[in-house]
Order: sequence, then structure tokens, then C-alpha cells
Amino acid sequence: MKKKPLAKIIYVVVIVAVLGLMFFMVTKGMEDKKKLGSKEELYQKIEAGEIYGIALYSNGDVILAAKNKTNFDSIDTTFDYYVRFSGTDDAIAEIEATANTYKESGKLKVSLKFLPKPEPSFIEQMLPYLVMLAIGGFIIFFFFRQMNSANNKAAQFGRATAKPYDGKNKVTFADVAGAEEEKEEMQELVEFLKDPKRFSDMGARVPKGVLMVGPPGTGKTLLAKAVAGEAGVPFFSITGSDFVELYVGIGASRVRDLFAQAKRLAPCIIFIDEIDAVGRHRGAGMGGGHDEREQTLNQLLVEMDGFEVNSGIIVLAATNRVDILDPALLRSGRFDRQLHVLMPDVKGREEIFKVHTRNKKLAPDVNAAEIAQLTIGFTGADIENLVNEAALLAVRSNKKQISQQDIKDSITKVILGPEKKSHKYSEYSRKLTAYHEAGHAVVAFSLEGCDDVSEISIISRAGAGGYTLTRPENERDYVGKQHLLDDICMSLGGRVAEELVLNEISSGASADIRHLTKLAHSMVTKYGMADEIGPIYLGGDDNEIFLGRDFASQKSFSDQWAARIDQAVHDIINAQLERTRAILKENLELLHRVADALLEREKISGEEFLALTRGEELPPIVEDKQESAPEGAECEEASRDVQNEAPAQEPDAKDEDNKENGSDKYSINDQPPQFF
Repeated sequence: MKKKPLAKIIYVVVIVAVLGLMFFMVTKGMEDKKKLGSKEELYQKIEAGEIYGIALYSNGDVILAAKNKTNFDSIDTTFDYYVRFSGTDDAIAEIEATANTYKESGKLKVSLKFLPKPEPSFIEQMLPYLVMLAIGGFIIFFFFRQMNSANNKAAQFGRATAKPYDGKNKVTFADVAGAEEEKEEMQELVEFLKDPKRFSDMGARVPKGVLMVGPPGTGKTLLAKAVAGEAGVPFFSITGSDFVELYVGIGASRVRDLFAQAKRLAPCIIFIDEIDAVGRHRGAGMGGGHDEREQTLNQLLVEMDGFEVNSGIIVLAATNRVDILDPALLRSGRFDRQLHVLMPDVKGREEIFKVHTRNKKLAPDVNAAEIAQLTIGFTGADIENLVNEAALLAVRSNKKQISQQDIKDSITKVILGPEKKSHKYSEYSRKLTAYHEAGHAVVAFSLEGCDDVSEISIISRAGAGGYTLTRPENERDYVGKQHLLDDICMSLGGRVAEELVLNEISSGASADIRHLTKLAHSMVTKYGMADEIGPIYLGGDDNEIFLGRDFASQKSFSDQWAARIDQAVHDIINAQLERTRAILKENLELLHRVADALLEREKISGEEFLALTRGEELPPIVEDKQESAPEGAECEEASRDVQNEAPAQEPDAKDEDNKENGSDKYSINDQPPQFF
């Protein structure tokens, strides 16, 4: 793309140079002489005795003047001055009379000499035609060049935009951590590409396609890069959206071109990232059978397993939405193997942390095992971002190394966002927020199913004026009914605390209510935990996104069942609401103690909270003391602050800061538990 402007500049320079050369050749003879402005100037030089003689072309349009006899004798080629004038008969007669007068007075040696008009040269005669020919040729050349460029673009429009792996920034399996089983599966592909005879002798064939499935950030694309770095064979990388264009047929053409390139370089690997952009279920959208995406998918199906055998081509693909892929794409013979890239466990997170800190300057107190325990629920991408945030914090503090405290601070920052200490709230809002967060913490402490409180704060973070962090001691593959009920109680703790202490219900609990309502609904419709409903699945397809399928779908239960579901959800929430009230009334003194500590310190750690539960006094606040970072990063319940309007009798009721302010944060229970 950068060569096109330079080529245009060169064309313009060449044309200007040719025209300038032609003009120079014509005017060269005149430019060697000195032109006088008028006949009067010539007469002045004759009066001064500077002119030997003058001559006149026969057609009388130029007067030639010479200073000496030598130049005058060869005046047709060499002279000193010339004057252009209108060669009428009267003008010629005037010049002739004037010249004779100067001759008689002795100021001219020769009065006047008539010369034949010089014939123009061949170049001068052909110049107009050459100029027109050059201009016409340039126009024709430019026109055809534009046509060829348009044709080339049209031809390349159907070409695949896959990028071959260039070997730069090589990634190997040593750069992939926390996915040992996944690497073993991929290692098999690498060994086949390096030594296919060993497999063919056994009668085995390599999988035609491997579909990597998993949540975002778990390392699917990184695994594909590692395969490219290990295999040492041609590797084409493309995304699903690169196939889809406005014009029908372009995507299918690009699929054909991609596999044609791969066949020429076989054995090779094709990696299609985010394949769900082109591999969605056919007939589920509103585009009809001629939809461009469906045409592209049809061609992909044929190329992967049709009449023509694509020997030596392995297709890798990645998606986090396997549920919307077309069944024909997932069958054996196309994607023979589905590789589930799951969230890393504690050991995997430790290894991932070590990989991402290899080029970082770490302080001696950094403990990778502790960081792995504090990052439950983090993906590999989250840990990479966490390490980078810790490095930025260290640089901001003018440190030479990244400390453990920097990493802990960055954990909270990644989960909840940066603190906004400059935002000042009214005293009533601070008090309301303190009791709200204290209510969450006291309920969590009182129930066995809740995790340990890691940190409580009433400092604003990313739109939330306060939060309560809890950290699970161990990872959970599933959760029980009692844990879910306790979680609902904890979510209600903030609202109930406001009601008991301030006799007020604020809008700050909106996010808590949304969370617990979804949880109770899942208990009834998905987990079969409601006695009056029983173990019946009534959840429907929550992840369904196709409008066309929605039009044709029917509910899997009747309106009577829908009413029973609503009643069961209502009963669960009401029962836990009464349970939460009883817990906080029993621990009202602890609630006041925690709220007072929050109003004084704005943030208390897990150890300080436990000291308050034991009735101990907290040490005095030390000026410029470094704030303790949270010991846990799993935000199982991030409660929202209460910045709503105060009662009419409060003096701060009109403060503009008293408004609803809440945002959802990640929780281990925000997604349905997975059972294995």
C-alpha cells in the first residue's frame, strides 16, 4: 500500500520532465540571447554606439542586433540582442528609415540586413504532436492501470486472508502452564506432523479437526500458537469473522482458497479462531437459506470432510460457545476431538504465575503458592493482567522490585477496579454504606456455608461505594443447597442491616437483590432444590440467542407450573429474609462495632474483622500507614453501596451524591455450578 503514492509521484515527475525537455529544446536558441523590451531600447544602444548592425527576418517579426562585425556576418546564428515586434509594412518601413538615418550619422556600420525566416527543426514541427501523444498515452495508461487494479482487487476479494506463521515471537509448550492434559493432546498432533509414518504403520490416522472449547482467557489461542511453534510445519491462522462478507459467496470462496493453499503446503495446520462467528447452527437465524454465513459454513463442511480427501491438513478451532455450533460441524470426521480447556486449578495458577513473571523483577517475599490461593476463579489471561498491574503499581511507587503487597493490591484492583478516594459522600451516605457492608460481613461470619471475610471497605471502587470480599478456602466443583441458602442470606444482610438500624430501605441493595433472585430461581428451575417442585428441570435454554428459533420455540412448562415456580422462588427468598433478620438481631452489637470501625477507618482487613468479632479493640490508626490489601481475591459477594436519598428529616437529603450506585462483580456463584 505504501508504494502506490510513490509510483504516482514518479509518473508526474517523468511527465513534467519530458514536457520541460521539449520546451527547452524549442526555446534554447532564444534563451542564449538577450531580449530587449522594445525598439526604443535598441535605439538607445545604437545611440550609445554599442551596435555594429541590425538585421530583420523577412517576415518582419524579429529585429536582430550585433555588437561587432564577426557576429553580424554570422547573424543568422550568432547575435547579441533581439526584439520582437508586430511586423506590419509600416513598422518595417519605419525601422528601415531609422536604420538608414543611423547609418548616415555613422552610428551604424550597416543599416539593415534582411534574413530569410529560419525553418523550424523537425523536433519543433513534431512538438505539438508529441505533446498530445504523451498526454493521451498517459491517460490511456492510467485508465487501464486502474482497470487492472480493480480486477485484481475483485480477484483477491475472494482470497483467504489467513496469515501464515512467520516464526517470530515463537511460542512453545514451555510457555503454556496450567493445562497439562491439553498439552498432551496437542503433543500428539505435533508428533504426527513430525513423524506420520509411525502412526500410519499402526493403522491410525490423526484427527482431522480438534475443537478447543472453554471460557474466555483460558489459553485456547495460546495452545494453538504453541502447536505452531512446536510442529515446524506451515501454519495458517484466521478468524471466523474473516470469512463473512456482505456479498454472498465470498466467504465460501475464501474457504476454498484457504484449503487450496493448505493442500499445496501439506502437511500443515489451519487454525480458525472464534469459529462460532461462521459455524452457527443453520436455519436458526433470519437470513434464510441464502444467508452468507450458511453458505460459508456449507463450504467449510465440504472441505473438512467431503468427497475430496484433504490429506495432511489438521484443522484447529477455538470457541467459547460450542452450544451454538452446527451439529454437522461437530460430528466425527470433521472435528473428531473436542478439547475442553478449563479454568486452571491452584497448581495450574501457580505455574501460570511463574510463566508470566519470568521477565519481571520480583522481591524475595513474593510467594507464588499464596498468590495461587488468592486467585481462585482467575483465568490465565486474568493472571497475566494481574502481574502487569502489579508491575505498574511498583513503578508508580518508584520501587525496584514487585513485592507481594503489590500483587495483593492488584488482585483487588483487577476484581473491583481502582479506588476512588477523592469522591466524598455525605455523612448519612457513609453511615448507610457502613451498616450495609457490616450487615453482609456479620451474616457471612455467622453462617457456616459462607466463606471467610477477607476485606470490608466503604471506599468507592468502579461505581460501587463499598464492598465485602469473601475468600473460599478451597475451590468448589459444585455447591450444596445449604451453601446457596447461606449465600442468599449474606446477600440480604446489607438490606436487613439498613432496615434494622436506620429504619430505611435504600436502592443500594439492588445488585444484591438481582443476584439472590437469580440464585433462588436457579435452585428451583435447574437444580431441583425446591421440595414443592421436585427434581424437574424447568430452566429452558438460557444461552439461546437466535431470534428465529425463539419465534418457533414453545415453553417446556405450562402457566400453572410458571406460577408454582414464582411461588417457590418467593418462598425461598422470604424464608432467608426472616433468617437474616434473626441473625442480625442476635448480633446487633457486633453490627454496630463493625460499622463504627468502617466509619473510622473506611477499610478493615480480615484479621481486623475477626478481632472485632472477638470483642477486641483495634489498634490506633497510624498516619501514612500502608493500607492492607485484601487477603482474598474471590469476590463471592460484592455488595453495593448505598448512595440514595436520605429521609426528609436528614440535613443531607439533597446532597447530589445520594444516588443509586451499584455494579455486579464476579462471584463463584454468579454462574451455575458444574457437576462432574
